[in-house]
Amino acid sequence: MGKTTGRKRRIIITTTAMLAIGGGAAFAYWSAAGTHDATTAAGTSTAFTITNQAATGTPLSPGAPAQTIELTVTNPGTGVQNLKSVVVTVANADGSAWTAGTAPLTCTAADFTVGGFTVNNTAFAATDIAASGSVTGTVTLQMNNRTGVNQDACKNATVPLHFAAS
Repeated sequence: MGKTTGRKRRIIITTTAMLAIGGGAAFAYWSAAGTHDATTAAGTSTAFTITNQAATGTPLSPGAPAQTIELTVTNPGTGVQNLKSVVVTVANADGSAWTAGTAPLTCTAADFTVGGFTVNNTAFAATDIAASGSVTGTVTLQMNNRTGVNQDACKNATVPLHFAAS
């Protein structure tokens, strides 16, 4: 054997030994897993606020033109809320039936007609209101001409309107 062959042989043996040592070496490790849970809170709805302007138009009387009342529904909440309807009725502040006068002459909600809530002269349709946003519209109030019925009890009556937004 010559020098070159011996040298090649040593290189092959050394390489084989290094592969055997590195390839067969065992490495230790830890296995691990992890989980995490969290919670957060959802908000809640906030009651709409409703404000109105004074009625405009001529004083109410049987069959006379209607008065117009402008009202604004505001979302005081921190998130978007859906306004489905605005209902205005002639009623006491708690929504109960209203009457004025004394029997046999009384003025009641039946002596009046409240028109539907309109926005820009269009019938209101459900809408989303952003936080701190509002919708402004109008309703009309007209005194009915109840043929054959004495409506004197309605003279100078202060007619209460009850607003409900949902």
